[in-house]
Amino acid sequence: MAITEVKVIVTCPGRNYTLVKVMTDQGVYGVGDGTLNGSELVVAEMIRHIGQLIVGHDEDRIGDIWQMLYHWGYWRNGPIFKVALGAIDVALWDIKGKKAGMPVYQLLGGRAREGAMVYGHAHGGDPAAVEDSVRTFIARGYKAIRAQPGPYGGAGMIQQRPPRRPGLPPTDIFEPTPYLLQVPPLFAHLRDKLGMEVELLHDVHEQLTSIQSARLAKALEPYRLFFLEDALRPEYPEGFRLIRAQSTTPLAMGELFTSREQCLALFKEQWIDYIRIAPIHVGGITEAHKICVLAEPYQIKSAFHGAADIGPIGQAAAVSLDVVIPNFGVQEWTAFPEAAYEVMPGACQMRDGYAYPNEEPGLGLDIREDLAAKYPYQEVWMPLVRRADGTVHVY
Repeated sequence: MAITEVKVIVTCPGRNYTLVKVMTDQGVYGVGDGTLNGSELVVAEMIRHIGQLIVGHDEDRIGDIWQMLYHWGYWRNGPIFKVALGAIDVALWDIKGKKAGMPVYQLLGGRAREGAMVYGHAHGGDPAAVEDSVRTFIARGYKAIRAQPGPYGGAGMIQQRPPRRPGLPPTDIFEPTPYLLQVPPLFAHLRDKLGMEVELLHDVHEQLTSIQSARLAKALEPYRLFFLEDALRPEYPEGFRLIRAQSTTPLAMGELFTSREQCLALFKEQWIDYIRIAPIHVGGITEAHKICVLAEPYQIKSAFHGAADIGPIGQAAAVSLDVVIPNFGVQEWTAFPEAAYEVMPGACQMRDGYAYPNEEPGLGLDIREDLAAKYPYQEVWMPLVRRADGTVHVY
């Protein structure tokens, strides 16, 4: 067989997704996910552009196609390019599974575990409300729950200013001190009410400096976090040296990573305990598998990003790796809008706190182009964040 077309479908069944169908001359096609929150149209153009290079290529040569696309552009590893590459790579694995009559996880070596433990997102305006939210997840069988005081930044989000003009995002005003004072008492409350056994996580969302995150990690030590996520922005990994020296709170990082090179120092120095990449954002199943192999000898486990800004196809690619790799840790889990499940039928299932891959050949999902066309793209912006004095802040 040979690749005949790379179709791109941008749709908004509840939120925006950039999807791919790689078609072949024998009628078998594969589906991929190139969703990048806020940049869906840009990724779509990149997929259309690089997709021309693989028309006529043997779709079985996944590794060769990956290397060709990766090196073709000369400038590489940017998020737009790597997500486009990841979408095509996932679709090629889907084709290979369909041709073999096997689910993708079998092609990757078969199960190392029956299911992948997942974590959900609990939040609330005060400790009691967060506790109630955590309890709803426990009642649904979750073994691990991320606890957040309100939106990202909690009490640190002191104000929201309206957009400069209609259609643009508002501006959130963040100050670190209220947030830093709020989080340790929250976890003191949760441990007092819920005990020490339930696995609790927290996401800093890159709001803090190294010193601030070191203080937070140290203050959270008595409450036995499963991990503290994204304590620093990705541009300054050396800051994890300071956090690690001050605390034994486990650390997770990598949600914004797009390459294995960004992981290397963190692995070699053992500055983190969990790598938080999203397979579709680093170049697909092919590259995510390699990153996990690099992490394994340093006893670093996976905690793949899996929030709602990744669709059911990207989620399925992650779960296919979760059940195979020896150094699996946990999988971030979300439910999608009902319309998204209709547009992309065959999504992975979660039962009693564990995710399970589809047993159909390939990834087991499809893209209903007729339904996708009913949900046109809607312009959405990522938040803007500033400090109280007007300085632009990370989010």
